[in-house]
Amino acid sequence: MIVATGVEIVDVPRFERLLERYGERLRLRVFTAGERAYAARKTPRGAAQSLAVRLAAKLAARRALGARGLALREVEVVRASGAAPSLQFHAGAAERARTAGVTRAALTLTHDPFCCIGLVVLEGEP
Repeated sequence: MIVATGVEIVDVPRFERLLERYGERLRLRVFTAGERAYAARKTPRGAAQSLAVRLAAKLAARRALGARGLALREVEVVRASGAAPSLQFHAGAAERARTAGVTRAALTLTHDPFCCIGLVVLEGEP
């Protein structure tokens, strides 16, 4: 059963300007070490798109969880070799998911040079 959904769009050029302005401070505040390492293996343009689409996923998950005050680092986009990206919840996000009865989080991501979209569907028993 679908418990909740969330969708978010991130403007890539705007996100790139934020990265230029806040740099490592933004990366450390929003992204986990694994997400930063994944992006670091890409070209600068590819890294920005990778982080932007992960931000869209995090914001979509936070919206689905109904937890506006949740730290974005508590939601992580992970990708096993050869597998589609998926979500892992940590700390407060994990507690919120348990409380909401979430047993599975489905994630879909798409991006182009201008726009990224993250869609999260939370399934479980409310």
